Amino acid sequence: MNIEIDNVTFDEALDEIRKLIKARNNSYVVTPNADHMIMLQEDEFFQKVYKEASLVITDGKPLIWISKFYKTPIKEKISGSDLFPRVCEMAAKEGYTMYFLGAAEGVAAKAKENLEKKYEGLNVVGTYSPPFGFEKDEKEIDKIVGMITEVHPDILIVGLGAPKQEKFAYTYRDRLNVPISFGLGASIDFEAGNIKRAPKWMSDIGLEWFYRMLKDPGRLVKRYLKDFKIFALAWKYRPKKRKAESK
Repeated sequence: MNIEIDNVTFDEALDEIRKLIKARNNSYVVTPNADHMIMLQEDEFFQKVYKEASLVITDGKPLIWISKFYKTPIKEKISGSDLFPRVCEMAAKEGYTMYFLGAAEGVAAKAKENLEKKYEGLNVVGTYSPPFGFEKDEKEIDKIVGMITEVHPDILIVGLGAPKQEKFAYTYRDRLNVPISFGLGASIDFEAGNIKRAPKWMSDIGLEWFYRMLKDPGRLVKRYLKDFKIFALAWKYRPKKRKAESK
């Protein structure tokens, strides 16, 4: 669907993340799901962000299903909410520092508290929940950049929702000078205990979206109904060889 994805397992993704941290090239990671793929069809800036990402890993069962339909199967689903704790675990063991940016007031601080208890040695050197509309306020951007550069984290977790979080990581990567940044949506809320994750069995069969929609219908029903467009896109972009075989 016009997007290049790194076909890696979870362990291979973690190995790549280690390499990117050591390279210190101000890299960032994106985690495409159905919602991203739909937004990417019309958002040219978002497309540019994706093209320059250092690692693109698949977050969402529909993309796994589509890859099998295309006969180019992706090895493993790596959701952002599963990746986040694994990155924290790695950081604790290998001595990398982290910074959490995003979520509502106090949520990132609670996630820091919970994760530092869970992973001995984890060092979250700062958290901040920016006000709504901060991305249009140059003074607020300067404040955020200043807070992050002052503590020099190795890993930046941005939980601002897509595509805002990915665009932020891309736009300010050189000013922030962080070895690697991740746009991980609601992952900070999950680790803070602010939002409950779906049971693993629902996630494994591709129903995590349904669980989340039931928990927050006012905000998510419209989004997830829109996400069904992914199947029309999958048909639109099906490989030409498959078209020929079907004739």
